[in-house]
Amino acid sequence: MLFDKKDIQLVSNAIMNMLHEEEIEIVNRLHDALSEKESDKITELYELLVYDVEDHFSTEEAMMQESGFYAAEIHKAEHDTMRKKIKVLGESWERNKNPREIQDFLEGEFKHWMVLHVARWDAETAMHLGDTM
Repeated sequence: MLFDKKDIQLVSNAIMNMLHEEEIEIVNRLHDALSEKESDKITELYELLVYDVEDHFSTEEAMMQESGFYAAEIHKAEHDTMRKKIKVLGESWERNKNPREIQDFLEGEFKHWMVLHVARWDAETAMHLGDTM
């Protein structure tokens, strides 16, 4: 297990909290598969992560656009950077099937990014949105 639920702060929007919880569950399952070097399961869960990240980010982006959040483009730019890293890593997995590469990314960059992104951008966005959407 990579993430404990308490690693990611709750924000003031239930939809965003649900998106974060779903993503943490998928990342934890992927991390377990990586530790066990289960190649087929890694592929399946990585594809699920790619889908989930896109759903997560696009949902938040739609909510920001609908509400006129002042920093929507900056927040989206952070999403776009992570989208690209996840895409490149997935392409590398398809070529090399190196579980350590994904594990290092999740344990280092991704976990750190998620904790900070939620604390900074998602918390601020959620305060703007409230729980009305």
